[in-house]
Amino acid sequence: MADKSKPVVQFRALQLANEQRNAYGLRYNDFTRYRKHCANRTHRIRSSLKMTHGKGRDFKKLPSLSAEIAKDGHLQLLLYEAERAWAYAQELTTSALQPGNKDNASALRHSATGRFRRAVNWSTQLLSLCQALYNSSRLSAQNLVEATVYTIILNGRFLRYRDDFDDALIQLSVARSLLDVLADTSSTSRDQALAVLFADEIGPEIRYCAHELGRAKAYDVNGIVSEIAPKHRNDILENCDALLAGLQEGERSAKSTLDLTPRLWEGQLVPIRYPELVDVLVKVQLAEGVDRKQQNSVHPPASGKKSKLGVLDYDAVLSALSDAEEVARKLKETQQLSGTGPSSSATGSGGRDIHFVHAYIVYQLLSRRIQRDLLLMNTLLSSRGSDKPRSSSSKKPASGKAKAEPVDSRLYPAVVKLLDTILQSLTQMRTLSLVDDNPDLASAIEARLAFTNARRCAYLSQCYFAVKKYAEALALLQHATIHVRETLSSRSLSETDLINAASPNFFPVKEDDIKELESAISSDSLHFKRDWFTHNGGSVNADPSTYKKPLFFNIALNYVELDMDRLQQRAGKQPVPTPTPSTSKTAATRINAAGAPEKKQVPKAKAEEHIELAPAPQQPARGGLGSLLGGWWSKSS
Repeated sequence: MADKSKPVVQFRALQLANEQRNAYGLRYNDFTRYRKHCANRTHRIRSSLKMTHGKGRDFKKLPSLSAEIAKDGHLQLLLYEAERAWAYAQELTTSALQPGNKDNASALRHSATGRFRRAVNWSTQLLSLCQALYNSSRLSAQNLVEATVYTIILNGRFLRYRDDFDDALIQLSVARSLLDVLADTSSTSRDQALAVLFADEIGPEIRYCAHELGRAKAYDVNGIVSEIAPKHRNDILENCDALLAGLQEGERSAKSTLDLTPRLWEGQLVPIRYPELVDVLVKVQLAEGVDRKQQNSVHPPASGKKSKLGVLDYDAVLSALSDAEEVARKLKETQQLSGTGPSSSATGSGGRDIHFVHAYIVYQLLSRRIQRDLLLMNTLLSSRGSDKPRSSSSKKPASGKAKAEPVDSRLYPAVVKLLDTILQSLTQMRTLSLVDDNPDLASAIEARLAFTNARRCAYLSQCYFAVKKYAEALALLQHATIHVRETLSSRSLSETDLINAASPNFFPVKEDDIKELESAISSDSLHFKRDWFTHNGGSVNADPSTYKKPLFFNIALNYVELDMDRLQQRAGKQPVPTPTPSTSKTAATRINAAGAPEKKQVPKAKAEEHIELAPAPQQPARGGLGSLLGGWWSKSS
């Protein structure tokens, strides 16, 4: 009879056991740490419930535990006692298998059996108390089924430990059938993942027991469960069929609105078997719901305000996906270190384990990151009215007189940086195992790698064109042409582009986009060549003033000053300048008003500025000693 004066007890045995095991050492099979944690928890719960035996030497017997005085803490206390004894049994069993304990192995196994029996005893007390609470309507049907499953699993493992495979197979098969019912009737995706996780853990034990009993199809766990469980389910759990029928009716009406939407890959379901992974994927789903309007579009937005909101939505999705990737990576590393996991018994899901789930989450994270970078790039390019690379000289006004508006020098380097990030994401995406297993998807990603490389070379050429490095710009455009050909070649390897056909389409590449990029590269190449020819006639030296004189002229200039402009003019390497009046003094002989030559002393280290000079007047020849030394005498005089 229901007692409405007493509060309803909330006790999730499977959830509590899973959380404590994962948090305190059992992810890495550290039974010693988990045993000590359970001992500390039992002491704390006893103190809070005032269930101690008193202080000093006087022993105070505790009152018997009944459903009338039972609380949540009493059920937790029994669970922690059972977990403590079970962890100690596993610790002793592991110690017995070590070579150093070979002489004491029998005693260790005997102690382990005693601890295991004590764990079964504690779990049986827990189940009896839960059934009493359920009969008094203080415990829900789901909580009772979870406590029953926990007790049956512990009892089945104890029977398997004692090599009683027949009874162990019955116990584990009934537990597996109850877990399947819990997974089907769970109100949230987290509860469903919890039931699937425990079902996957006992799957190998069912297969082992069937193999030891000599069954022909020991590998068919589902077939064994469907054969054994209906026969013995009511014997182990009283009124089991009626309890499960009421459970299905009550739980279907209480379905959660925050349920995780099933995720598919190549038409098959992506298995999510960990409750903590379900929690982060639900956050991803909520963030994607906010960004649902923009997830299929990478075109530039109509206004700057919308673009900022779009980037913020992408950032929220990326943050949630980063958390999911971190959780999946830790689960994968844990499975690799411990050598155990639900992947060993993943039936009915194509054998996909946590390694596949981690690769799937990384793929989704990289696709969203590429989508966000494309949105940023198109937003930057929309400021100049076009998203295709063009040189500044290609945008000529119709009148031919007004100049085109100059492009911000920071635009193209920013676009190149975003394209580098996209290339990094695509390269990492190409190395994923799920991409290698799909040739069509691999060719689609390789086509986008080549297409992004072509765009990067085209925009990088604009950076060199801005500083008048025409040779480097044209070389980059040639590389862009090669990458365009690689894009067409990669697209021809598969009949359909899986990325274009997927939803969301994070990086659409169509034939028109490739042709438009190819024509833009050809147009820019022509304009670069014209501007180069106009600049310096196509010479590699961009600036004629950077002409470097030979070493001889550096020595000669210590004595003679040469007119390099005149030498360049006579060599035909620069146009003839207009004659201008010379401001420097010449060393030529000037003619005075009377027509007589005027002598003027010329400096020794100065050269004549004009190469063509007036002929000097000849003096009459002298003979004898005077003709030889007359020059000296005249200077001395």
